Amino acid sequence: MASAASRGALRHLRQALATLDKDKGFSLVEEDILPLGLPAVDAALGGGLACAALHELAPAAPAQFGTAAGFALAIAALRTATGRAALFIQTDFAALEAGTPYGLGLDGFGLPMERLILLRVPRPVDALWACEEALKSRGVAVVIAELPQAGAAADFTATRRLTLAARAGGGLALLLRHRPLPIATAATTRWQVAAAPSTPDRFGGLGRTTFDLSLNRNRRGHSGRFIVSWDHHACAFLPQTLSLGVAAAADDGPIAPRRLARAG
Repeated sequence: MASAASRGALRHLRQALATLDKDKGFSLVEEDILPLGLPAVDAALGGGLACAALHELAPAAPAQFGTAAGFALAIAALRTATGRAALFIQTDFAALEAGTPYGLGLDGFGLPMERLILLRVPRPVDALWACEEALKSRGVAVVIAELPQAGAAADFTATRRLTLAARAGGGLALLLRHRPLPIATAATTRWQVAAAPSTPDRFGGLGRTTFDLSLNRNRRGHSGRFIVSWDHHACAFLPQTLSLGVAAAADDGPIAPRRLARAG
C-alpha cells in the first residue's frame, strides 16, 4: 500500500496532469513510433522506438550510470520537442546515490526545465505506482522511472502493468535501472549504455555526447550494437562517422581467378 506522502505526491501529480490535458487539448490519436533519426537503429526497431510501450535502460558498468541517464534524457528531449511534458520519477535513495537532474545542464542538453516534471518518492514501489498513473494520462509524452535498488519490485508483473498503462495512454515509458538485472520483464526493448569517445569540435574542445548502445532485447526486430552521438544544438541523434580517411576502391576491380595447371 502506498504511503501517505506518496499518496499526496500522486494527488498533486494528477492535478498537474489534468491541467496539462486541459490546457494543451491533446488529441487521443498518438504516433506509434518515435524515429531516432538513425537508419541502422530505426531499422532494427521497425521504424523507431515504440511510444506506447515500456523500454528498459541500464548502464554497462556502475560508473556508466550517468551515460544511461543521459540517453534517457536525450530520448525525452526528442519526444517532447513539440512542447509536451516529460516526467522524471526518482526515489530518495536514487537521489542520494546518483544525484538529481540539474536544470542548467538540462537546458544545455536540449531538454528545457519547463518541459520536465520532477517527482520524488520514498520507495521503488511508489515510483512504479506513480509511473503507471502518469502513463495513463495524455498530458505526459514520456515517463522516466529511476530504480536504484536490486529491482525486485520491477518484475514481470509490475512491468506488464506499466506496458498496459503505456498502451492505454500512448506514453513512452523508460525504466532506468542503476544496474542490469537478468530477470524477465515485459519491456519491448532492453538497452545497456556506455560512454564512447567523441570527436573534438573544430576548436579542439569537447565533442558531442556519444553513446555506445547495446540493444540486448528487441521484440520488434533484431538486436545489435550502435555508436551514436547526441547533438544538443539540433536536438537530434547522429550516427558515428569515421574521423579518418578510408582507402579508395581498387581501380582494376576484382582479381580474375587463375587457371590451375596440372603437374606432371
